Amino acid sequence: MKAAVIYKNGELPKYTDFPDPIVENENQLLMNVKASAVKNLDKNIASGKHYSTDIKATAKVVGGDGVGFLEDGTRVYALGVTGMIAEKAIIDKHKMVKVPDGLDDNTASALPNAVAGSAMALRFRADIQKGETVLINGATGVTGKITIQLAKHYGAGRIIVTGRKEETLKGLLDLGADEYLVLTQSDEDFLSQIKAIHVKTPIDIIIDYLWGHSAELILKSLKGNGGFTHKTRYVSVGSMAGDTIQLSAEILRSVDLKLSGSGFGSWTKEEMKLLLVEILPEMFDLAVSKKLIIETVSLPIQDIEKAWEINIPDGKRLVITI
Repeated sequence: MKAAVIYKNGELPKYTDFPDPIVENENQLLMNVKASAVKNLDKNIASGKHYSTDIKATAKVVGGDGVGFLEDGTRVYALGVTGMIAEKAIIDKHKMVKVPDGLDDNTASALPNAVAGSAMALRFRADIQKGETVLINGATGVTGKITIQLAKHYGAGRIIVTGRKEETLKGLLDLGADEYLVLTQSDEDFLSQIKAIHVKTPIDIIIDYLWGHSAELILKSLKGNGGFTHKTRYVSVGSMAGDTIQLSAEILRSVDLKLSGSGFGSWTKEEMKLLLVEILPEMFDLAVSKKLIIETVSLPIQDIEKAWEINIPDGKRLVITI
């Protein structure tokens, strides 16, 4: 079969011939892959930088999930046992979701990762309740945009978003955001704005895709002065702006703060099951009815080397078609 293969961590994947994958047990199925989205996760795993990377692996097919057909003709989205940017892949029959007829392959392959990065944080880590105020730090990317829409879907009363480009942030108001903060302004102005928002409409939930300096500022803005404080649930999902921060112990002692993370390794088996049997089917239905929107850019697998390094516009997901 043809596949996108890397032979050494950090190299560009090559479009080449590769042995067909083989079903090894009764829980596995063979899929004929039609589309696989390229995420930062895939690139980090391929480069050896992600904590889940198998550093000993050589000659591996890239891509962690995708959409395709089973041997009986059923079209499904699935997580791959083998790499998914290939003509064929092995999947776990317990980790797949049937794709509705009205949903195209590109959308069906691009949506699940963004849903996992948003719905799991909102529902299971933040336990979002109707009417709550949600701050999304780093909302201009694919997952940030989905988080806005899902926060609204789950009943958020007010949604505040942050990002670096004001023009892009303005567009998020059309997706359901109520207010935006520009990260390129001075630290003092940024702190002042968040404090003012927190006084007017106390922030219940913070979903953070950036971490780094902006996280330091947001946490600093919550610092109390010895009186009773509003409870805030802070969920770290990504670290696009840096993997470490400086956090004053006084912040933790002075505010009613729950700090947690959402990602592979932090979810329970039951939560992962709910993602596959409840959340993703609901999200697919919302996408069919145009109540959940994700933008994609597609390239054929033959162009995988170019695609791997291509500059994709903010908020769009690259999908490789096979």
